[in-house]
Amino acid sequence: MYKAILFVSLFFKQIITVKQIILILCLAPLFCKSQSSYEDSIRNYIHQYVQDHEVVKGDDKKSLQFYSPNRIYKVTAVFEKKNNSEWFWMSTSGTMKQQYRVYGILSFKIADTMLRLNVYQSQSLMATKDYSDYLFVPFTDKTTGFDSYGGGRYIDLRMGDINNNSCVLDFNKAYNPYCAYASGYNCPIPPKENDLNIYIRAGEKNYLKKH
Repeated sequence: MYKAILFVSLFFKQIITVKQIILILCLAPLFCKSQSSYEDSIRNYIHQYVQDHEVVKGDDKKSLQFYSPNRIYKVTAVFEKKNNSEWFWMSTSGTMKQQYRVYGILSFKIADTMLRLNVYQSQSLMATKDYSDYLFVPFTDKTTGFDSYGGGRYIDLRMGDINNNSCVLDFNKAYNPYCAYASGYNCPIPPKENDLNIYIRAGEKNYLKKH
């Protein structure tokens, strides 16, 4: 009797295992297609970014370089709004400082590491029609000054990107400030609060041409 029960148990266990394997085999192409589709979308984004670049022109575009698209650097962050935060002067690479305030805080996880970034709002852009809802996420990380630009990188957001206290943050779209390519610009320097103690191997890398 015991052997019969054991046989039946093993039989059903094998059936379940086979079903699981079949399910995995069925879903695998969908996952691969989704992954490939995302990577293609980032490549298209980079292509358009290079084509439309306002500072780097002509053959100099060949000196722009980027990390390979990596989905682990696209995260959904929890957003915490900061009401009535004070305006402050953010340092820049030039002589003119720019006035910002902390609009909110993004909390997220990459590779089992909990991270936070301040989201800033520009006082001057608030008065413009096209950029009144513009939000700014400057940051540095462990690639800064090595693989990526020493002055940090930026991610742009709009207020509409924040829904139900959450926001998608895609470091594959991180880009260099204009001062990475030429002098004479007043590029905001990421505040120390926005230094990430991990390697963000995503987005734009160092510009290869010296200036």
